[in-house]
Amino acid sequence: MVESGFKDHLGERQLFVRRAVIAGVLVVLAMSAVVLKLANLQILDHAHYTTLSRDNRVKIEPLPPTRGLIYDAKGILLAENYPAYSLEITPEKVGDLQETIAELRRLVSIDDKDIKRFARLRKQRRRFEGVPIRFNLTQEEVARVSVNNYRLSGVDVRAELVRYYPLGESAAHVIGYVGRINEQELKEIDTSDYAGTNYIGKTGVEKAYEGMLHGHVGHQQVEVNARGRVIRVLESRPPVPGRDLRLYLDIRLQQAATAALGTNRGAVVAIDPRTGGVLAMVSQPTFDPNLFVDGIGADEYRALRDSPDKPLFNRAIRGQYPPGSTIKPFVALTGLTAGAVTGATTVYCPGFYRLPGQAHKYRDWKHGGHGTVALHKAIVQSCDVYFYELAHDLGIDRLHDFLAQFGFGRRIGLDVAGERPGLLPSKEWKRESRHQPWYPGETLILGIGQGYFLVTPVQLAAAMAAIAARGRYTEPRVARASQRPGASNLEDIPAVGRQLPITAAHLQEVVNALTDVVESAHGTARRIRTDAYRIAGKTGTAQVFTVGQKERYRASRIPERMRDHALFIAFAPVDNPRIAVAVIVENGGHGGSVAAPVARDVMDSYLGNRARMARKETSDGE
Repeated sequence: MVESGFKDHLGERQLFVRRAVIAGVLVVLAMSAVVLKLANLQILDHAHYTTLSRDNRVKIEPLPPTRGLIYDAKGILLAENYPAYSLEITPEKVGDLQETIAELRRLVSIDDKDIKRFARLRKQRRRFEGVPIRFNLTQEEVARVSVNNYRLSGVDVRAELVRYYPLGESAAHVIGYVGRINEQELKEIDTSDYAGTNYIGKTGVEKAYEGMLHGHVGHQQVEVNARGRVIRVLESRPPVPGRDLRLYLDIRLQQAATAALGTNRGAVVAIDPRTGGVLAMVSQPTFDPNLFVDGIGADEYRALRDSPDKPLFNRAIRGQYPPGSTIKPFVALTGLTAGAVTGATTVYCPGFYRLPGQAHKYRDWKHGGHGTVALHKAIVQSCDVYFYELAHDLGIDRLHDFLAQFGFGRRIGLDVAGERPGLLPSKEWKRESRHQPWYPGETLILGIGQGYFLVTPVQLAAAMAAIAARGRYTEPRVARASQRPGASNLEDIPAVGRQLPITAAHLQEVVNALTDVVESAHGTARRIRTDAYRIAGKTGTAQVFTVGQKERYRASRIPERMRDHALFIAFAPVDNPRIAVAVIVENGGHGGSVAAPVARDVMDSYLGNRARMARKETSDGE
């Protein structure tokens, strides 16, 4: 059977039409999708993609401010900035980070400590921010990196100003130092204002005035090419430099006080009683603050940290010591103001004191006693028994409340970071901290500056300055004024002061006694007397440990670090006070023979007296 050769042309045509229609619909749908996508890109998402495109071409860079300089009272530069180069890696721009670091190590010196620091800093920053891997590149190292920069994507050499302290150790504790921002500080600061900088004040004036010294960051918009290299600056908002600081500190006096302390551990604080300005603040031993700016090495830091002499410890504001007999003038003022004694009130001193009905003896420093003693003699010869009796009559409440007005037992608001409050004990304090009642014997020993009572050298200096200023207590200040960048005038930093509730007659009675501590033949600091000017002062000896009732204190039989501390407070000239000084020499022994000569050297330096005193070799007690 033969098949038909005829085709179904009508069916084929209909099939073709159906396929053409379907194809046309698909083309229309596809074109519609393209048009809709173009519309979405060009209209709805225009702003978003324009920004992305612009960000590929335009970058915003922070412009760190120049840190303010610090000068002493006479314009000597204490803290400056010098240009330095650091090597940074921006992780977002780097393909293989480990390979990049390996290549950099072939070009410049990068040790394991640099790598560890880089890893730590990288965790603290965002991927698009530069992370420093090396600081203080040499000119040769900068040249090597620059020549190879074309193949080091994400690597930049950044110029910055680095802090430098030209006088090194001379004022390390008071000026402080800056260092790299750590993780804790990142949580506390406004990170946007620290963009582009790695440094922040860590201690001292640098920390206390961080907001003033730092300034405010600026920004600039720059056009970059495909490799990220800057082509031109499109827009710029300059940074606001930090303010310069002018201090009350006299660096020459600071150096003289350091020399006077010599190799002794201790502190010296000198204050101008007219202004409250801190003229000198020495803590010995000290350290070089420049070691900390770019990160001190682990071995160097360990040596400073673990040294038994504690060179990093600021004794002037953080050292808390029993005031010893230096507290007696203030206890005397308490008694006079409260009406518990007058200048004519006498006490018999047999060399010890007993509370009524008790056998325990509270000993005087002078074994045979001072005999009949009035207020003047009690201060001049530092009679303990007189002040035992006075403290007992006053009671702890009146003693605490009056002494607190001189700044004891609290932070006095000094503008140097890290100040400690000391301890002025009270019934409430002992009940809360020791869960015990207050005993009458504790009042007695507080009256001679022992027991729980602790003060800092700066508190003693400020309190003595208040007596010198005839009852005007001015909160001590290191910074005197600030100066805006480019301005010619200084803007004073106001002092805060108050008049204490003490009469002129009572103050004069105590000042007369303090003067005879130095000027009279029987004063405990008579060895520092000078014909150039008159000095008012008070010696003190603070026990490091308690001596038993039947024991005698013998320094030669005691380890050096367990011996008594030597203290002295003073002001001069008596009739027109210009300087008040507090000195503590740790484990130095007697205040009159050890601490007082240090104060005399400081006052000589400040008041211009070049005559040297003849010092005795024997001790005059306190």
